Amino acid sequence: MVTGPSPASSALEPPPGITLGIRAPGLSTVASAGYRTVHWRDGRRRGIDRLTPETHHDMASVTKVVGTTACLLRLVSDGLVDLDAAVNRYLPGFRGAGREKVTLRDLLLHRGGLKEWYPLYIASQDIDEAHRLVESLPLVCAPGTARRYSDLGFMLLGRVISAATGLGVAAATAELVTGPLGLRSTRFASPAGSNVATSARDDRIEAAMIDSQNPYPVPFDSNAFPRWRRQPVHGQVADGNAYHVFEGVAGHAGLFSTIPDLLQFASALAAYREHDSLWRPEVAEKFFANGPDPGQALGFRRYRLKVANETMTVLGHPGHVGCAVGFVPNRGIALALASNRLLVNGQPVPTEELWAEFLNLAGDQLGRSSL
Repeated sequence: MVTGPSPASSALEPPPGITLGIRAPGLSTVASAGYRTVHWRDGRRRGIDRLTPETHHDMASVTKVVGTTACLLRLVSDGLVDLDAAVNRYLPGFRGAGREKVTLRDLLLHRGGLKEWYPLYIASQDIDEAHRLVESLPLVCAPGTARRYSDLGFMLLGRVISAATGLGVAAATAELVTGPLGLRSTRFASPAGSNVATSARDDRIEAAMIDSQNPYPVPFDSNAFPRWRRQPVHGQVADGNAYHVFEGVAGHAGLFSTIPDLLQFASALAAYREHDSLWRPEVAEKFFANGPDPGQALGFRRYRLKVANETMTVLGHPGHVGCAVGFVPNRGIALALASNRLLVNGQPVPTEELWAEFLNLAGDQLGRSSL
């Protein structure tokens, strides 16, 4: 899910639990602190069940890279998908009003001109109607002209993967990514084990987005939807569109995973040349390269990691619930963060802020190692 700007850091509450993982030549460390779920009484928060490295977390938008981008990396390497093909080669219903100009590359760069977010669960009665709505909502700018981070674009990319493979998004991800990489704790819609971090207190964040019309104006109020979750979101996908419309499986959100699996995924991409049975190294390098907008590659975000006197580029992605993954190609560096940042009474610390702090910490620790 995409959200608007956060308030000043002084007003933010830290997550009740967090796990950090670093893997690099000569260094492998994972540390957890806090609780995976909480109970409120009289406005006070009490932690329940310690968070561990094996705790399963809702990945939210980390799905965009562990699932969708990684699938497309494999499909492009195998010649089954063309990054510069129009989206409607794979999804014929995506046409009219300039849509024929939108390419897969545009969507991976968030330059497809699509809306950032839309509550499909209010406007649609079923999955097919939601797909048609994503295809028909008006573009907000001309394709290829500006970056507008879009969940809708990655919903389309998930369907492109299905069209190219003949499989659903979950099955395609299992065959192309999680299976070959041995990610046994990574799957869509529900966690693979009982050690689970609660994702959110309820659906209040999306309801508030709709009622405030901030940051995305939509023609609804929260009363238009009767199925808001009023209880803690535990073992379910927090993202409203993924949960209420797509049964927990979509190109933009829906995966659950663990820190060990995230490190395994990131390590494989950090050593991408050693995995040429999965993808062509030259194709991976195209996905890793900086795009026309600072900090954005094909699907991946780009971050700076300062280690001693060297500045490296980390490729990865954050997720709304509080997780992030990253790697440094050719250096063997894998990084992963998992938290339940939404389980607070006030304003949660943004994932991007948690990630930035972790990158500083990781840089210091890597600088003290033999790297």
